[in-house]
Amino acid sequence: MKLASLSFADGAPIPERHAFGKMAAKSKVELADNFNPQFAWSDVPEGVKSFALLCVDSDVPSVPDDVNVDGREVPADLPRTDFFHWVLVNMPARFRTLDEGHFSNGIRARGKPGPHTHIDGVRHGINDYTGWFAADPDMSGDYYGYDGPCPPWNDTRVHRYVFTVYALDIEALDLPERFGGQDVLQAMNGHVLASASWTGTYTLNPELAPVRIGPPAS
Repeated sequence: MKLASLSFADGAPIPERHAFGKMAAKSKVELADNFNPQFAWSDVPEGVKSFALLCVDSDVPSVPDDVNVDGREVPADLPRTDFFHWVLVNMPARFRTLDEGHFSNGIRARGKPGPHTHIDGVRHGINDYTGWFAADPDMSGDYYGYDGPCPPWNDTRVHRYVFTVYALDIEALDLPERFGGQDVLQAMNGHVLASASWTGTYTLNPELAPVRIGPPAS
């Protein structure tokens, strides 16, 4: 199974239009366009009945004490944890592409609605901005679907965002009404026929040059 994108090359920096936050001179960060990237997949195995997609950033600081604090830095060697940016399941077996901006083309305070999408049967899970904004009275809510990168502006590590499409042998995953990335990983156990991944990088730290971590797209 192969995954490709016209939005950015594998291992290359993710364009600002696909991010939740972008660099700003005075405030350090401001809201970006938040368009979901385009993806297409091929070489699908026989017997596939549905697809799922997850995007996870595994470079999120495990300790938030220094995050976005003036005069401080998040050290590159700080232990990191996972942060899900996109949880999409029950895509029909006929699907081979997701258009840019089809599921997200802006930011909505308190999150986009879900779990049902405008495509019958296809469901969005909550992403981890749900927990990040939980204590913010202006932004708290369930953040369904895609919300792009917005790493700490003082992080000394460039973040990697791995988009993975899974080919499954069942039409619909057994999930509750409200679910997240870890729920999907558990529900997919024993049902994955194949998978393929595509990675982008992103930073809001102006001292870090754009970083490529893999081969260019073929």
